[in-house]
This record gives sequence, C-alpha cells and structure tokens, in this order.
Amino acid sequence: MPPTIPGTRPVRARVAVFALFFTNGFVFSNVVPRYPEIKAELGLSNAALGTAIAAMPLGALVLGLTAGPLIRRFGSARTAVISQLLMGVNIVLVGTAPGYAVLCAAIFVAGSLDAVNDVAMNAHGMRVQRRYGRSILNAFHGLWSVGAVLGGVAGAAAAQFELALALHLGLVGAVTLASALVSSRFLLPGPDDTERDPATAPAAAGGGGGGRAWLRRPVLVAFAVLGLMTAATTVVEDAPSSWGAVYLRSELAAGPFVGGLAFMALQGTQTVGRLLGDRVVQRLGDRATARIGGVLVTGGMGAALLWPSVPSTVVGFGLAGLGIATLIPAALHAADEVPGLWPGAGISVAAFLLRIGFLVSPPVVGLIADAHSIRLGLAVVPVAGLVILATARVLDTRRQPAAEAGVAPGAEDARAAA
Repeated sequence: MPPTIPGTRPVRARVAVFALFFTNGFVFSNVVPRYPEIKAELGLSNAALGTAIAAMPLGALVLGLTAGPLIRRFGSARTAVISQLLMGVNIVLVGTAPGYAVLCAAIFVAGSLDAVNDVAMNAHGMRVQRRYGRSILNAFHGLWSVGAVLGGVAGAAAAQFELALALHLGLVGAVTLASALVSSRFLLPGPDDTERDPATAPAAAGGGGGGRAWLRRPVLVAFAVLGLMTAATTVVEDAPSSWGAVYLRSELAAGPFVGGLAFMALQGTQTVGRLLGDRVVQRLGDRATARIGGVLVTGGMGAALLWPSVPSTVVGFGLAGLGIATLIPAALHAADEVPGLWPGAGISVAAFLLRIGFLVSPPVVGLIADAHSIRLGLAVVPVAGLVILATARVLDTRRQPAAEAGVAPGAEDARAAA
C-alpha cells in the first residue's frame, strides 16, 4: 500500500462507515424494550418468548459465515448496504408479526442480517483504515455502542408513550433505509483488496485461491488463539448483562436501580474506551493495549470478588469494560490481516467465534452459580482476563502510522505469525 498522501484521506467514506455502525447498533435495540408488548399481543409464555429471542443468535451462527462469500462476490460496500436495507424492512415484520412462527422467523432473519452486516461494515471500515494509515476502527465500534444505547432509549420512550409498534418500528425502518442509501453514495469503490498489501493476497501468500489457506497450520493456530481471545472477551462483556443485577441484588442486597449499575458501568466505560481507543492503539499497538486490558479485567474484577461490596463490584465491572474496549476491533483486525484469505473471510470466522462465546457464556456461569454461588460463577471474568493476557501475542505490535511504513497496518505481524 502506498503511503497516505495528505488531503486524500476518504473523509466521506469514514463518515459513511460511522453511519453504518451507528445504525446497526440502533436498529434492533429499539425492539428490546418492547418485548413485553410483543409477548402480550401474541399471548406468549415466558418460555415461548425466550425461545423466539434465542432465534437471533441462532440465525447469526447459522448464516453468519455466508458473509465472507457474499463480500467476495459483491464487495463489502454493497453487502453492507443491502444487508442494512433488508434489516430496515425486517424490523417492521418483527413488530407486526401476526403469529409466533412468523415472529421466530423474523428474529432469525434479523440475527442473520445483523451478522452479515456486521462483517461487511467491519471489512469496509478496515479498507478506510488502511487509506488513513492509522487506527480508526475503535471509533467505529464506539459509535455502534452509542447507537445501541440511543436505540434502547428510543424504544423505551416509545413504550412509555404507548406508540403503536407498527408505527414505531416503521419509523426505525425508514431511518435505517435512509441511512443505508445515503451511506452507499460515499463508500469506497473498487475491489476490497485494493488497499491490502499484495503480499497478503491469496495467490501471493500461497493461499491457493483462498481455499487451501485454511489448511495451513499457521492459519489454524492463529484462529485458534483468536477464538480463545474472543471467547474470553465475550465472557467479560456478557457477565454484567446476564448476572450483574442478579449478583448485586441477591448476594449484596442492592436495590433494583443499583442492581443495574453493573451493566451500565461496563457498557459506559467500554463505549468511552472505544471512542478514545484509537489514540491508545496508535501509540502502543494492539498487543500492548490488550495486555493492559487483561490486567484491568483480572485486577478489577479479581479485587471486586475477593472483597465483595456494591461499590467494588461496580468499579470492577467498569474497569473490565475499559479493559475489553479495543479487543473486538483488534481481533477482527488481526483476523482480516491473516495472509492468504479472501477479503472478509477472516472477519467472518472471528465474528462467528465471537457469537459462540456469547451463546455459551451465560449457561456456564449459571451452572457454577447453581453448584456454589454467583460470586464464584463470576470468577470466570478475572480468569478471562488471564486468557486475554496469554493470547494477546497474536495481535499487532505496530506503533507508528502504517503510512510511514508503506504497508497495511498489521500486515508485517500477520506474515510473521504465519
């Protein structure tokens, strides 16, 4: 990749990717506060609603790996825009489903589209990052978090003012369509490997057209390590949302509002960490940043569990959120830079492994909690911090802007790891 020339950075493409990330976080977050109304309108039991909600991660797992072939065939820009347009249409069906089967199908499709959109917009975001020659990916994920929070607030407000589901989600769908269509005008043109270092392309890296590359031992090892890292990250991220309130209220005698502080602490510090993370990554590199994050997770939550109290738990989850803020973008970046794979293929696999972690983490903590206590179950969080420390070596060590080195960020380290 030639050095970035001042004045040629694709500012409009960067803003367009910001819009894609924000909208992706915003869309389905509007539905979550309205689950009680959907449940009441369809006369569902708690188990039936839970099963319907589980269709979303199932859809993401079943069809998420199609993102790579779609990006190879249509390009990351077109795949991101089309999947987000379909998300805007499907969200209306989720809120207006006439029966249980249609609701399950609509949520399954929502999960599938979200997975494809997630991979495609990350792949395009990395194209833009290569043009800039410095880290900007964390800010994209920070805007996703902002979108998710605002979507939840909008959904809660719509429920509070008893706005009809069809009208509410119709407006959300319209915003999604408008965002995708406007963004499509400013995304980068051309093939997705335009900005990549030619040495990491499938043919140049001995990938045999991108297919046989998966059979190479270094590639398998790289994704095994990335899988451990992403699993550890999901354990940390899921713990306060699934168990934070239960732990604070049942074992530390906190009130209902205080019980929600664990989730808010992690999400708040994670969002701030993502919005500020690019400067840290640019200065230290992904590897050193991840190791510092592992220390924050292990130290923060370890201390909170050794000396349990409401303040220490909230602070512990806050430190954990700050610790994992840059890890998912870093893992996706590392996966995308593995030599010999077609554009989007590595991100698809990393995102798939990430979703497996979210699916497995809650029952594991629950089993330990049933056998002993939630406090002991939450000990998986500091253990996850140790795993992050151990697996950080797979990440990029680059500190200087890639524009100065004249190669794509992480390409050198990906080649070295292989």
